[in-house]
Amino acid sequence: MNFLRNLFILFISAGILNSCYSFTGSSLTDEKTVQINEFPNNAPLVNPTLSQQFSTDIQNRFLQRTTLKGTKSNPDILIEGEITDYSITPTNISSNTQETAAGTIQESQNKLTITIKVHYENKLHPDVSFDRTYMDEAAFNSSLSQSDIEVSQVKLVTDRIINKIFNDIVANW
Repeated sequence: MNFLRNLFILFISAGILNSCYSFTGSSLTDEKTVQINEFPNNAPLVNPTLSQQFSTDIQNRFLQRTTLKGTKSNPDILIEGEITDYSITPTNISSNTQETAAGTIQESQNKLTITIKVHYENKLHPDVSFDRTYMDEAAFNSSLSQSDIEVSQVKLVTDRIINKIFNDIVANW
């Protein structure tokens, strides 16, 4: 008897809370379809996998975290752009030292920078459409190999950029 009463109170409470509070946080209201074109890599230094990786990751973000359906014709939302910069530059020599047979070596860091130009077009609400450039970077130990950089650092930087793009388009803060 106590169990049924508690269960009834739980359902009533859940119903009341559900009707009082709803967090959508989305500025997308009546948009149903999205087309995300491939982002070509037009950077002076070309990472051969970056274009496909970034394009796939941004498509997955929108298709998995929104109710938008992908389309190739007449979309409500169009997202396209290009990768305009991919660079690895030395940043500093740290005070950390490493003793080797050849002598003392100071550790240094490099910085990966990726810049992406985005064109966002909302056909149902043209006033929210924009053209913006997104940039992010990550510092890493210069001893990382090129393949380590492409696996870990590129993923880190592109995820941050995708988060910024996604939030600018979807979040209603």
